[in-house]
Amino acid sequence: MTDASGPPPAAPVDLTAIVTTNDVRGVAGEQLTVEVARALGAAFADQLEAPALIVAHDMRLSSPELARAVIEGAVRRGAIVADAGLSSTDQLYCASGLHQAAGAMVTASHNPAEDNGLKLCLPGARPIGRDTGLEEIRRGAEAYLAAGEIPAHDEGEGRAEPLETLPDYVRTLRELVAVPARRRLRVVVDAANAMAGHTAPAVLGTLEHLDLIPLHFELDGTFPHHRADPLDRATLRELQGTVVAEHADLGLAFDGDADRCVVLDETGAPVPPSAVTALIARGEVTRARAAGQERPAVVANLVSSRHVAETVREAGGEPVRSPVGHSLIKTLMAEHDAVFGGEHSAHYYFRDFFYADSGMLAALHVLAALAGTDGPASALIAEHDPYSSSGEINSRVREADAARERVREHVAQLPGARTDDLDGLTVEHWDEEIRPEERWWFSLRSSNTEPLLRLNVEAERETTMIRIRDEILAIVQDEDLAGAAAEAPGSGSAGDEATDEVTEPLEEAVPTAASSGAEVPSWVRSRLRCPDCGGELRDVDAALQCAECRRRYPIEGGIPVLIAGRQYPPGT
Repeated sequence: MTDASGPPPAAPVDLTAIVTTNDVRGVAGEQLTVEVARALGAAFADQLEAPALIVAHDMRLSSPELARAVIEGAVRRGAIVADAGLSSTDQLYCASGLHQAAGAMVTASHNPAEDNGLKLCLPGARPIGRDTGLEEIRRGAEAYLAAGEIPAHDEGEGRAEPLETLPDYVRTLRELVAVPARRRLRVVVDAANAMAGHTAPAVLGTLEHLDLIPLHFELDGTFPHHRADPLDRATLRELQGTVVAEHADLGLAFDGDADRCVVLDETGAPVPPSAVTALIARGEVTRARAAGQERPAVVANLVSSRHVAETVREAGGEPVRSPVGHSLIKTLMAEHDAVFGGEHSAHYYFRDFFYADSGMLAALHVLAALAGTDGPASALIAEHDPYSSSGEINSRVREADAARERVREHVAQLPGARTDDLDGLTVEHWDEEIRPEERWWFSLRSSNTEPLLRLNVEAERETTMIRIRDEILAIVQDEDLAGAAAEAPGSGSAGDEATDEVTEPLEEAVPTAASSGAEVPSWVRSRLRCPDCGGELRDVDAALQCAECRRRYPIEGGIPVLIAGRQYPPGT
């Protein structure tokens, strides 16, 4: 890329540590430098059939500088760049769809403040993953970095110009979902000093029959109050208390770039993302059928609750299973012309929103459903949360493949168990002909970046879920595997994968334990956490008590009854 008289090429560059399956993530200024961002912008422009590109960024301290570098690199390669400035990720997707231009969002989503990254999409908000262009972009950026320069494009002259996207974004969302005015709603929104502080006032603050109660709407890339990761229970404590204190109908918590939304009911209890998926899916299937579509498809990843597929079928739709990963679910939605898609990580995708995910659009759907009823949010959600779930449990093992094969050999001996390998190992033992206490399924899949196995278990009865969960964990956590340990849902950072593939503490069920804990393996006992605040549980007389919120949970028959918000109040 340089002539013979130019400077000597630099040493080879390797960006594999920050270019993941679906996006780019790394420590800003160390792994993701201005030079790297400039090279990635140039390499992205090289992959585009048309030169149009929209670049936006979140409120992180490093984001404006990195966004400018992406723009510089793309312009150098002849791109016509629209600089959209501050934006949520779904706001960028909306602009990409409306303008039929590629998009680059500078954000690290829920990662810590020192991180940053890039989410890229093709025109129409079409996803880019490792197998659909991201690998080529990585190699192109490495080549530019190794060469020490980015040559100007031969044809045409690139340029950058400003673009205001917020008004179109607000109008698009409000046209897609009308919130009925039959009742007034009080809603607390925790923006975590991140991008929902930019979009929530514009989208929700102007709804005539909604009282918006803001928490941490000031944009601050240092996250002074708490991390912008709503799947971490610790980040929800203030929101939970405010919902109850304000007698609010609903609570909403968004992640850093506001493409994910976690819902809390009027008691402050987090709503399982699978329940939100089922609620929205039913409405979207019903609407599509009313418009003449015979059997609308809905895509959900394979660790979503079984109830999602049941709800879709009952509404007259066709459920489609997907591996975990947003680029995969977006691709499947396009293939099946799916009206809606949901993930256990609180990502929700909409056909009418360019098959892209939007936390704010999901929030509007939940608000519209609640406004159409006379009861509380807990009653609305109850019908979509019928089964007992373990949440996602991470086990750190030395040989993930070997551990998974031990589980496969074990379940092969169980009559009526069916397996598939769509994403790791999924085992189902669930038929209407068998007794309810024998109905269960689980998924065991590997992390993309660490020696972790991720276990999700669901059953019709809680005692069955506990039995299957502990049985599979015991096999995974073979004592011969030195250093093996089980991590509680949410105890591993959502950034472990450096993507939006996250753990899910919102459907947590806690392992069996005797009152003393002595009869329980140490790796199980260490997982016990308060389902209300996530605090450490300590043994007291015939119960467990949270060291932080002081809520007590009785032990019945050697099993702790740990149900969020439904047992003895704090301090009793």
